[in-house]
Amino acid sequence: MSLTELLTVRWLTWISLPVLGLLLSAVVQTAGSVETPLSAPPAVPESQRLDAAVERLNQYFQQRWQQAGVQPVAQADELTVFRRVSLALFGCVPALAEIKAFEQDQQPDRLDRWIVRMLRDERFGRYFADRLARSLTGVEQGPLFIFRRDRLRDWLAEQVLADASWARMTRDLIAAEGLWTDQPAANFITIARMENEEIDETKLAGRTVRAFLGQRIDCAQCHDHPFDPQWKQPHFEGLAAWYCQATVSLAGVTDFDRDKAEQPVVYRITEPGRDSESGRTVDPAVPFNAEWLPATGSLRSRLAAWVTHPKNRRFERAIANRIWGLMIGRPLQDPVDDLPHPEDSAAPDALDLLGSEFRNRGERLSVLIRLIALSQPFNLSSESSEQDVLLLKQQQQHWAVFPLVRLRPEQVIGSLFQAGRVRMVDQNSHPLIRFQKLTSENDFIQEYGDAGEDELNPQSGTITQSLLKMNGRFTAESLKVDLLSGPAEVLQLSPDDATVIENSFLMCLTRRPAAAEQQYFLEQLKNNRSQAVEDLFWALFNSPEFSWNH
Repeated sequence: MSLTELLTVRWLTWISLPVLGLLLSAVVQTAGSVETPLSAPPAVPESQRLDAAVERLNQYFQQRWQQAGVQPVAQADELTVFRRVSLALFGCVPALAEIKAFEQDQQPDRLDRWIVRMLRDERFGRYFADRLARSLTGVEQGPLFIFRRDRLRDWLAEQVLADASWARMTRDLIAAEGLWTDQPAANFITIARMENEEIDETKLAGRTVRAFLGQRIDCAQCHDHPFDPQWKQPHFEGLAAWYCQATVSLAGVTDFDRDKAEQPVVYRITEPGRDSESGRTVDPAVPFNAEWLPATGSLRSRLAAWVTHPKNRRFERAIANRIWGLMIGRPLQDPVDDLPHPEDSAAPDALDLLGSEFRNRGERLSVLIRLIALSQPFNLSSESSEQDVLLLKQQQQHWAVFPLVRLRPEQVIGSLFQAGRVRMVDQNSHPLIRFQKLTSENDFIQEYGDAGEDELNPQSGTITQSLLKMNGRFTAESLKVDLLSGPAEVLQLSPDDATVIENSFLMCLTRRPAAAEQQYFLEQLKNNRSQAVEDLFWALFNSPEFSWNH
């Protein structure tokens, strides 16, 4: 649907705002109207540059394209790439102030320097922590009082902002002890406590392999894996046994000492309907490379060391695949948490190249993020001139064209909120603005729908979602020309109508208008300028281009 057609729909779907909402919006916007100029980020230190690793990754894809007889599309423009990075790291489109500063920065390695800056921004910490938390604990509420998703998310945010080792974070999560409030990593364990106050070892075993090794083995709890002969039921039971010492009490998460306990702490499997003492016992075991296990330590700490062992390729491949999916919207291997077994004799693939650099650089997520964002596949256009459907599918299969991916719900609301404001909505914004953003996001996602734990699976839009964007309360609040709202600021700060249109397009779509679009809205601005700007923002918010990563 074109922008002009959308404007026709707007008049049929417009719903007025309550007076209270208008007043609150005006107060909030006024409170945060101080602008902080952005300077260009400094050069990346030589020791932190990734040029050689990026070149190796690009060579891999170039060889893959050549072998498949696939021609990659042209490069995307840098503003489009900047939008992709902002959506991936912040969950929203870049602010107008960021776009202007990015364009004015003409120093070398502009994109990498801006990514490094973004990785130190609290917006990245909060947004990425939520993505990681979903992979670790799903989206369920968990046991009342003893599971604190907010504390886990805050801890993850602190870790990623500190550029902590993912291997160390993983060990902290698997072997966590203490209160779920003081030791937030313990929430990885407490979410598995059942109503009988015992830990569900099977839940933790399945989650451990899925989140940290990138493989789904849940069905092996009851029988051998039907599609993967390398996963047997005894493998699952042996992994679950590593959690048999864990217990949750008012003192927090602790481990029973098997040697000092009055009765040995063992993992016992019972048949349904039978007495718990009549089942068979299972010793802790791992399905492969038992030599990676430390000889001493608690059961969970030994399991954590095995999972993160430097030779365990599954660990690095799993997180590389997930970060690729979070950056681009589609993982290299789909589904993101059901990877094939790595073959020792096979030539290194993209996951191996990413994982190797990840290991060599201290197992830091920032390395994966930068490496992916600087790679050729990430910087390709999403537009292909290929008319043959089969050849187009080959381009998509081999990452010779950037995939079109529908924005996840939190990206939609984050972009709506940011696009309605000239300045960045970040940790420096007025507390009222941050509070408004938080409540708006929660309300919007509740109505729009949450993508859930499997957020990297393809999502289809619904009529309800389209209607919510067209005439929902939040859309109306964002586009209203009222005091110092975003559209009002555009009118005030732009020297002429052409600049009004340009800034509006940059705020919403991170691009400038085409000649036909510019001419159309110039005609509209000749009459009621406030109404025309509201109509412009409404059309941009509801355009397909706004709702897709491209």
